[in-house]
Amino acid sequence: MTATTTRAAAEVDRPTPGAWTVLWAMTGGLSMLMLDETVVSVALAAMTRQLPLSPAGQQWVVNAYVLAMSTTVALGGRLGTKFGPVTTFRLGAWVFFTASACCGLVPSGGTGQEWLIAARVLQGCGAGLMMPVSASIVMAAFPSAVRGRAMSVYVGVSQLFLVLGPLLGGALAGWVTWRAVFWINVPVGLVVLVLAHRGRPANPKQPSLSVSPVHAVLLVAGIGGTVYALQQSAQWGWGSTATLLALAAGVAATATFTLVQMRSADPLVRIQLLRHRAFAGDVVVLLTIQFSLLPMAVFAALYTQNLLGYSPAQAGLVSLALIGPLMTGAAFAGRWYDRSGVRAPVLSGLGLATAGAVQWASDMPHIALASKMPGVMLVGLGLGLVLAPVNTDALSRVPPSERPQASGIVHTVRQLGGTLGVAVVGAVVLAHEHAVPPAQRAHDTAAAMQTGFLVVAAVFAGAFLAAWVLLPRQPSPAAR
Repeated sequence: MTATTTRAAAEVDRPTPGAWTVLWAMTGGLSMLMLDETVVSVALAAMTRQLPLSPAGQQWVVNAYVLAMSTTVALGGRLGTKFGPVTTFRLGAWVFFTASACCGLVPSGGTGQEWLIAARVLQGCGAGLMMPVSASIVMAAFPSAVRGRAMSVYVGVSQLFLVLGPLLGGALAGWVTWRAVFWINVPVGLVVLVLAHRGRPANPKQPSLSVSPVHAVLLVAGIGGTVYALQQSAQWGWGSTATLLALAAGVAATATFTLVQMRSADPLVRIQLLRHRAFAGDVVVLLTIQFSLLPMAVFAALYTQNLLGYSPAQAGLVSLALIGPLMTGAAFAGRWYDRSGVRAPVLSGLGLATAGAVQWASDMPHIALASKMPGVMLVGLGLGLVLAPVNTDALSRVPPSERPQASGIVHTVRQLGGTLGVAVVGAVVLAHEHAVPPAQRAHDTAAAMQTGFLVVAAVFAGAFLAAWVLLPRQPSPAAR
């Protein structure tokens, strides 16, 4: 190989200056979306006092956002293919931070809870438009030789903001007002739009592509009905007629949607991509990780405030024990993936997360903080090793033309995992609390949360087994 050829190859593998601007725009957008999954967790107590919120309303303030995102993210990927990913991203950003302003303007009193939940649904719809296209925009902006490092920034920073949510939410709720946790999205959203404009990312379109309203309705009905049944089961009872009917309707709609997509020549979600074993393995890991991470963040914040008596700002500072190790793991994960593929970092991370969740759960009834730190730090380090490699590998397993569809599946599954996690773990915790006399509930809350965290530990262990079986030993063709 001549020196000229070597230099030409190096130029091909080197990202353009505009690629970095695109990366920071998309990372900022995704970080804003991740932040809003957990930023409200430590502000719930203040919201409950002022609006007020019912116990079920507290869960819906968290879950309405994630549920709306999970049911619209596949549609966002489809619209990105039809109208262009950049166009769809911009539309979603405007919807998102307009809804954020509405969340901050919610009136106190009788209609406050309904207003807030409705605005959170609108937020989730905007996020559903932004999320799937942002990943494909980053993937298209960087050559494959450095894509793992770029995606480690994109995923790692955004997941950092997912766990930074309690810290930032606690500071804003404690020192400013809980409404500021929503208002902060407006200036951040404007900066993201400016960066996206300056980076000038590619905006390929397929105007002839169709978007079936029937497919979209089936997807919303299937996921929405299933999650609604799971979340309401703590109030209705697991064996009640209402729970069983809602669950059956949601599962039936989901099954119908799946069959329709498999037979359609122009599906909303290309289910056939899951026939690729490696891609399916990445998707399973993402589902289980998000199932575990979101309820852990929410209930850890409630534990520190309701049982340890911490202020919102103090509860947010406690989250640094998770954030620091996560940042450390994420700093190594991208290069580890570029060097050896997805299997080694993901299995190592899931093993650490499982061990950490077991220790964290086992110490939950002991109303103290220090003894839980080893488990919290192991979970953070494990998640840092997993998140960037598995996201990058999932999109590297499909051809570039299929990446918007693959991104739609990835983000649908991720958000569905978080929604199911909050619903299932929340239902387990509430059912445990309701099983004891009211006079004992304050003392029994820790044991109820322990049961929920043991569910999380079991899900981490299941993710490890799935990754062991499904993830390949060799890197993806794009990584090579």
